[in-house]
Amino acid sequence: MSATSQTSAAATPLTPTWTVGDHTVRRIDEIALPTRTGPWLLPGATGDIVSATPWLSPDFADEQGMLRLASHSFAVEVNGMRVLVDTGIGNGKQRTNPAWHNLDSDYTTRLRTAGFAPESVDLVILTHLHTDHVGWNTRAEGDDWAPTFPNARYVTARAEWDYWAGVEMDEARHQMFRDSVHPIRDTGLFDLVDVADEGTDIAPGLRLLPTPGHTPGQTAVQLSSRGENALVTGDSIHHPVQMSHPGICSCVDISPELAARTRRRLLDSLAGTSTLLLGSHFPPPTAGHVHRDGNAYRLAPAAPLRG
Repeated sequence: MSATSQTSAAATPLTPTWTVGDHTVRRIDEIALPTRTGPWLLPGATGDIVSATPWLSPDFADEQGMLRLASHSFAVEVNGMRVLVDTGIGNGKQRTNPAWHNLDSDYTTRLRTAGFAPESVDLVILTHLHTDHVGWNTRAEGDDWAPTFPNARYVTARAEWDYWAGVEMDEARHQMFRDSVHPIRDTGLFDLVDVADEGTDIAPGLRLLPTPGHTPGQTAVQLSSRGENALVTGDSIHHPVQMSHPGICSCVDISPELAARTRRRLLDSLAGTSTLLLGSHFPPPTAGHVHRDGNAYRLAPAAPLRG
């Protein structure tokens, strides 16, 4: 993700909340991303394409055909376990992206307002190791970076870690690993999971599904309870425009062709089902159900219970 200005979320509102059987899902807002994010991130989503997809407006695109995108986490209560899916950009981090540099958001206040004090979190799931998904792994403590969630197990796919451990990274990515990933690993809180092709359960009602392409080890997160299901996308779907045009890829996809195949497979599996889709970068209303629309798909938004 990218952007060119910091836009803090509005003063703390009620936390948007959905239920999935006995699970409760809360969206923890960090920032709304600037409008220039869309053209950079999804260059194939031109104004003409967006304007020709009327169901995107007004929630997911503005009147000029500019995409709306956001940075947030999902806080989930799963059978008494407190789970956080992805940790956003983070505060006070040195970043080359001006929108992310030295951010000062009220993210942890929002967590506490939602009843998820950082010390109460049991499990942090990192769908992939990109800067805007790992930032709140740590917080500043003097000149060092300490775990924001000191009692949590931080989980990501082994394939994700293995890729970044073996590839040559630029300095900006090295910096992100130094301040947001290595401190977790060094304190023994980092846990790598082998994710099978059919998915891997990490707790009752909580499963990681492989969604490679954006990164080699990216996962989506499936929630299941009492016959109801939800799926957190990670960056397998950055924006609902990719439902109408699954071939539109992100400029930072490591394998665009694989990302597009993964997206089509995922959307095809969800279309016409009752599974609630929760977009990791979808602006409000953020969630919905996937329907077929000719040879493609569309999202029918599902308003939260509150927020």
